[in-house]
Amino acid sequence: MVEETVIQPVQAIEKDHGSRLLYQMILIRRFEEKSAELYTKEKIRGFLHLYVGEEAVAVGVMQALSAEDNVLCTYREHGHALARGIDAGAIMAEMYGKVEGCSRGRGGSMHLFDAKKNFYGGNAIVGGHLGMAVGMALASKKQKKNNITCCFFGEGAAAEGEFHEAMNLAALWNAPVLFICENNLYAMGTAIRYSHSVVEIEKKGPAYGIETMAVDGMDILAVEKAAKEATGKIRTTGRPFLLVCNTYRFRAHSMFDAELYRNKSEVEEWKKRDPIPVLQQLLLHQNLINQNDIEVINKEVQEEVQKAVDFAETGTWEPVEELTKFVYSEKISEK
Repeated sequence: MVEETVIQPVQAIEKDHGSRLLYQMILIRRFEEKSAELYTKEKIRGFLHLYVGEEAVAVGVMQALSAEDNVLCTYREHGHALARGIDAGAIMAEMYGKVEGCSRGRGGSMHLFDAKKNFYGGNAIVGGHLGMAVGMALASKKQKKNNITCCFFGEGAAAEGEFHEAMNLAALWNAPVLFICENNLYAMGTAIRYSHSVVEIEKKGPAYGIETMAVDGMDILAVEKAAKEATGKIRTTGRPFLLVCNTYRFRAHSMFDAELYRNKSEVEEWKKRDPIPVLQQLLLHQNLINQNDIEVINKEVQEEVQKAVDFAETGTWEPVEELTKFVYSEKISEK
């Protein structure tokens, strides 16, 4: 029988590593805030789903992945893309719809993609990428690669049939998949208690013989430790693993969301566990950084975000005559 493991928060950390984690989380936060501002100015169009509050999950998990590992995400993937090392300018240009974007301006906010980083999207269909992750992991296994396919998804996707199919096949085929469930308690506007008969997502993994852990997704050090333990087991056994990160988004589901399904007081309570000040206070308490260090980090982040905006603003629009490029295959002339 496969048992669930609950990882407890970890406090030990080195200065350089802690500063890097703090920088990455602040970068995601400021990038998202700037994106929201630009959306209201109609610089960014279409849908926009922000990751504010959940930064510890993406940044923590990425510490356990190698450059050769594959990463698939949901449409709330700006944070994952930044944590994976995709240039902030390329991401912002993509959301502007510019050719310099990481998907040549054709994907927008929900379809960030960078093959060089083995980052295979943002996917707009809830749960649609779970089967893709199993397929990619199986392909790697057949090719005798020692890499992992990491698949981020929300608890809403865990209520989809695709989740159960993917878990079943991953276990059946011993596919090296790291399933990361970002449980933020609300699938769009539906509370988990209304969509899951068993709200503890970590209880679903053992049903398929998949080892599972649950972790505080607001604690980046706990997430990192759990992710490293999970990836270590996958690389050793070749079997899939489910890591459930219990987290919370501080912003609405999307920029169009009136957010009538939860009380503001609930959001404010969760903000007391904001992963950024939590890590910041830990580093200060251990005398690993000081207020001047924090000011330097914030200044560098501000400069990086502004540089990304400037890059997007000066980017180029795709010529109208190229709009069908990559959409239809070129006609093969008859011999």
